[in-house]
Amino acid sequence: MMNIDPSLVEWSRWQFALTAMFHWIFVPLTLGITFLIAIMESIYVKTGDPEWKRITKFWMTLFGINFAIGVATGIILEFEFGTNWSNYSWFVGDIFGAPLAVEGIMAFFLETTFIAVMFFGWNKVSKKVHLLSTWLVAIGSNLSALWILVANAWMQNPTGTRFNPDTARNEMTSFWEVLFSPTAINKFLHTVSSAYLLASIFVIGVSAWYLLKNREKLLARRSIVVASVFGLIFGIYTALTGDSSARHMAQVQPLKFAAMENLYEGQSGAPFVAVGITRKVENDEHKRLEFISKIEIPNVLSYLAYLDPNAFVPGIKDLVHGNPGKGVMGVNEKMEKGRMAISALRSYKEFQAAGETAKADSAMKVLEANYRYFGYGYFEDPHQAIPPIRLTFVSFRVMVYFGFLFILMMLYFVYHSMRDTLEKRRWILVLAIFAIPLVYLVSQAGWIVAEVGRQPWIIQDLMPTFAAVSHLEVSSVKLTFWLFAITFTILFIAEVRIMLAQIKNGPKDGGK
Repeated sequence: MMNIDPSLVEWSRWQFALTAMFHWIFVPLTLGITFLIAIMESIYVKTGDPEWKRITKFWMTLFGINFAIGVATGIILEFEFGTNWSNYSWFVGDIFGAPLAVEGIMAFFLETTFIAVMFFGWNKVSKKVHLLSTWLVAIGSNLSALWILVANAWMQNPTGTRFNPDTARNEMTSFWEVLFSPTAINKFLHTVSSAYLLASIFVIGVSAWYLLKNREKLLARRSIVVASVFGLIFGIYTALTGDSSARHMAQVQPLKFAAMENLYEGQSGAPFVAVGITRKVENDEHKRLEFISKIEIPNVLSYLAYLDPNAFVPGIKDLVHGNPGKGVMGVNEKMEKGRMAISALRSYKEFQAAGETAKADSAMKVLEANYRYFGYGYFEDPHQAIPPIRLTFVSFRVMVYFGFLFILMMLYFVYHSMRDTLEKRRWILVLAIFAIPLVYLVSQAGWIVAEVGRQPWIIQDLMPTFAAVSHLEVSSVKLTFWLFAITFTILFIAEVRIMLAQIKNGPKDGGK
């Protein structure tokens, strides 16, 4: 129904994915390490021990390096909504722009105002004022994440809005409904808690390197104690919020949930696939994946989705073709309703222009009755609604399994830190160093589940990705993609080199 160059859509998606994934390299460390720094400075103010001040300033330096580059990629990311996704920005700009505006006015302002005091206020303001500034930077950075994640959550589950047919734009009806939707709450809590775990592993890994090099032992031991306790608490919390997020996903994004499990046929008492090897197969309808071999845990998927081990979990086939016996509407039926909504919008505008109020009101009723399926009206084939299965399936397992391993790692470090026996277990110190790049990989996998798993939607059920793209020359998007790829790679290499140099040099004033 839309004449859009598929290569334009693909290159626009790749460009946005590139920017988002590079940006997310820097964000989680900022979200977590600011709170670790605030905790360490609180201990310094409470005890008066100058070593804690020295520890605080060291981690603060690494935070500053990371923060500067993260801001640069974040600005580019927000601009891309206007340059590459202008149809999207027009369709929902009144809603999507509100959280981003609040983020800029309140959170980003709070963060940048007090970051100057945090870095340059030592010995210029009182200890308590400086500590307050540090805590406000931590709170500000996480408030920035809150508003951005609220905007993203609305894309996953649009709520608190109405469609204005006169402007063909969505308008917010309840800011609080958008802010406190279950999707927004789950997404924020799960994302920031995973970021706290990542920051904890970063601090532990760097500290482990110092212990292996027989340097800065006091800094390393104290940092590990704070980071491991912090990481253990929020690692467990990440698992809990992940569980509630998956349950909510089963309600509002059932195809993503089915793709995450490669569940083709719906089942009662559905098992969770602990390990599975898949292959692509052809049938009369479309390509799909089937398991060559798998290890299942009975009833777990049903419990995960509905807290009932015997509940029916719809599969991809049920969701695409429908299963009336289980109350599952298929994509074909949603496509019909979506086309009715699009046709009704067109009729409404024509009748309004002609001054035929009664007919316009009738068309408006049809539009309102079917608007929730508006986006399906752009599909030509119901199988277009199926997200990329293999990438979603694999990414989910990478996220879950390594997430639990990181929790065990935190528990191990807490136990041996308390017993002062870490330095005797050099193997775990080595593993802690390798855990740093691994936790970044796992963090990216989580976002792949969230964003790739919801394709083909940019706004769930309302706007498919291909309908949101700007009308640009493909060559322009390709050019900017490669320019961004080169620039971001240079920035990333620069950060890593500066970070490594700073870690190698250690705290400026030396020490035990």
